[in-house]
Amino acid sequence: MLGHKMDMLAQTNDIFFTRTGLDPDLAEAIVRDALAGADDGELFMEMRHSESLVFDDGRLKSASYDQSSGFGLRAIAGEAHGYAHAGELSEDALRRAAASVKAVTSGYNGSLSVGPAAGANQPLYSDANPLNHTPFEHKVTLLQEMDAYARSADPRVVQVSASLAGSWQAVQIMRSDGVRVADIRPLVRLGVSVVVEQNGRMESGGTGAGGRVMFTDYMQPEVWKAQIDEALRMAVLNLDSIAAPAGEMEVVLGSGWPGVMLHEAVGHGLEGDFNRKGTSVFSGRVGEQVASKGVTVIDDGTISDRRGSITVDDEGTPSKRNVLIEDGVLKGYMQDRQNARLMGVEATGNGRRQSYEHAPMPRMTNTYMENGKDDPQEIVASIKKGIYAVNFGGGQVDITSGKFVFSAAEAYLVENGKIGAPVKGATLIGNGPDAMSKISMIGNDTALDSGIGTCGKSGQSVPVGVGQPTVKMGGITVGGTEAA
Repeated sequence: MLGHKMDMLAQTNDIFFTRTGLDPDLAEAIVRDALAGADDGELFMEMRHSESLVFDDGRLKSASYDQSSGFGLRAIAGEAHGYAHAGELSEDALRRAAASVKAVTSGYNGSLSVGPAAGANQPLYSDANPLNHTPFEHKVTLLQEMDAYARSADPRVVQVSASLAGSWQAVQIMRSDGVRVADIRPLVRLGVSVVVEQNGRMESGGTGAGGRVMFTDYMQPEVWKAQIDEALRMAVLNLDSIAAPAGEMEVVLGSGWPGVMLHEAVGHGLEGDFNRKGTSVFSGRVGEQVASKGVTVIDDGTISDRRGSITVDDEGTPSKRNVLIEDGVLKGYMQDRQNARLMGVEATGNGRRQSYEHAPMPRMTNTYMENGKDDPQEIVASIKKGIYAVNFGGGQVDITSGKFVFSAAEAYLVENGKIGAPVKGATLIGNGPDAMSKISMIGNDTALDSGIGTCGKSGQSVPVGVGQPTVKMGGITVGGTEAA
């Protein structure tokens, strides 16, 4: 473990100091001076390589490669912060940034917030660069094979789009208390969508997979063919879909990706900044029953190779397994350092940022609901009349009220415990805490999504994971085009 930490620091020292000629001791002195009198702050240094390939209409439609590097310097004084960033790491750039952020501490004499001592980063994923690990021509060949397989799998296929995206990110954080930590993060994603046509009707289906792994993890035929088979299954299924009913009814959510509703309707409301400001429907409710008994919600950034995992967050706090709701009772919020200090609690390793150009804020990592005791088949069989939502598309939530709207990408009518016709256009409408209190059955089949989640907040996007078991909710409003 200690060796891993030293390797991370050594590798990032080479990237950020040896190659630029900036002395790390000088950088630390500039940071220390810039943050004198501040409550907290850090120097965040980043290098990122990213690549994207899209194969569409039987040809390579686009291929891009980007390399960026820079730093962000932040000083915190109470609820205020000063932030400056630059696309170069040099003494001059760092001194200019230091002069800018010191404005926030002018006339302020804060108390330095000391975090956990620098420990050994827990190795959760490889430090190899997936972009260099697989030759470009092999990636193109994979996309060609995916396109050919999808078109040969069913004569109704009229369009195929396959994509690969990957990045390699190296970061080093130099905190105001002298702690220095580093991380190297790989990330890849494979995606496929197909369009089928039958008797003039066209429908689509799409899937994807990803994680903090190498492209080679998805280049085995049994892996990428399974993704195409699933996308094709969804597209063909939609050819027979009927208009979704509308009204209040019982709803069963499938395991895995449907956890995106939990992420949006509950997860964002449990982030520390909203709760410190009193703008979340969960504000001030720690210790209260906010969900049905049996509901336990976790945010865990320590799961190996997962898309939302980070060994340390973007403020240098080690990631953790945080219990947010236990047996229906709210236990705490996800915190970055600033909001944790202002609320008098510990940081939870959830301070995340999109890049060096952005200041960190409380964000989710891998958020999921734990297993219950019910058999998933028995859950579906318990529905008299309702909807079984297996997969979701987009959704949105209002943090203050908790109201949400989600569209189901794959859903079925259920009557007297029997799964019936697939439905199209079903939307779930409700309130996060209210929906959590209406959970009456929790399956024993918790699963995480396949590694495709990206979360947006305040103009920043970060990779995340979601998950849940099969769950039953009573009295959820379903928006559709036909009266129930």
